[in-house]
Amino acid sequence: MSTSAAFAGAGLVSCTPKVEISASEPALKSMAGNAVNITAAEHQTRVEKAQRLMQEQGIGALLLEAGASLQYFTGIQWWRSERLTAAIIPAEGDLAIVTPHFEEPSIRESLMVGDDVRVWNEHESPHTLVAGILNDRGVTGGKVAIEDTVRFFAVNGLRQAAPQYEIVSGGPIVWGCRMIKSPAELALMQTANDITMAAYRHTIPKVEVGMTQGDISNIMSNATRQLGAGVQFSMALIGESSAYPHGSNKPKSVHEGDIVLMDCGANVFGYESDISRTFVVSEPTKRQREVWNLVRDGQALAFETAQNGTPTGVIDDTVRALYESKGFGPDYQTPGLPHRLGHGIGLEGHEEVNFVRGETTPLAPGMCLSNEPGLYIYGEFGVRLEDCLYMTEAGPKYFSTPPTSLDNPIG
Repeated sequence: MSTSAAFAGAGLVSCTPKVEISASEPALKSMAGNAVNITAAEHQTRVEKAQRLMQEQGIGALLLEAGASLQYFTGIQWWRSERLTAAIIPAEGDLAIVTPHFEEPSIRESLMVGDDVRVWNEHESPHTLVAGILNDRGVTGGKVAIEDTVRFFAVNGLRQAAPQYEIVSGGPIVWGCRMIKSPAELALMQTANDITMAAYRHTIPKVEVGMTQGDISNIMSNATRQLGAGVQFSMALIGESSAYPHGSNKPKSVHEGDIVLMDCGANVFGYESDISRTFVVSEPTKRQREVWNLVRDGQALAFETAQNGTPTGVIDDTVRALYESKGFGPDYQTPGLPHRLGHGIGLEGHEEVNFVRGETTPLAPGMCLSNEPGLYIYGEFGVRLEDCLYMTEAGPKYFSTPPTSLDNPIG
């Protein structure tokens, strides 16, 4: 459901753990040895699709800053700072990169498309370089699209350096490409999901009375790394904390009969998993079973409803109606489901498009989304089950197998 930033902000991952890997415990074997990163040819295909979309929409170029979209189109994995690193993809011609002079060797290491890298020194303006690239590619006026997460200073710098351009949103271009996953992307996401499930199978049987949230998270994170993936996030919520989707800062340890809600994700070559499991330490109560079973039924209903051509908002509406018929809600009220049913996923944990009220984008082959209904009872407990699906020509297919019983909560 969530991002690592959200978990860190809630103080759930930074706890000092008391559980360490035993020296006598055999290491888990990596499951990522056969994972294949995205090729230069596929990066080039992505750029060409973006160029076709720009031409159809009368846009001269697309500006990307460091982040997931830069990696998606160019292969460059970079971070954001006050020093601009960006890509300019023209509607026609080769893309170009702008980066600080001292970063050029590092940028070229991962650049998969093109070789035009233009550098600026600390006393110079990167925005002048961006304007120069546009001019060199024949984009002397008209519309320049900006990827939606590009920061204001980059947009404003371009406006000042080249006021002749009309700045428009690059969202339709970026998501027109990124929303539909290729077989290579799906394969990486499958590996990430397989690793997260294996880490759950390793971790959940080890949870016992007295463990803290940090202890459980530490076991899961260590398992994920040993299995060959990066840890994207690892959250464990115990008892009342599970009633709040992103947890609480209150220290919690496991007691007999507590619900434990885990939400964990891995990444393989940047492609992510996001899986939630909820279980009870010892014997569940009748109320815990009833709520868990209703969440399970909602997840199954969402999967059945998610067919090609169906507006994504309909899936949220359908599950929310089921829960309201059982006395939860209404709408986003608690006890009930206070968050959207699911989100897109790929190179980022949260991408377009979402299972959320009012969303009209129809489901289509290649889309990947989380299916994560939850029911939360403030002051008591919460239940969330989350598995990610992808759309095929025949309909939805899961990356991971959802559990069907609280007695076998992993799946």
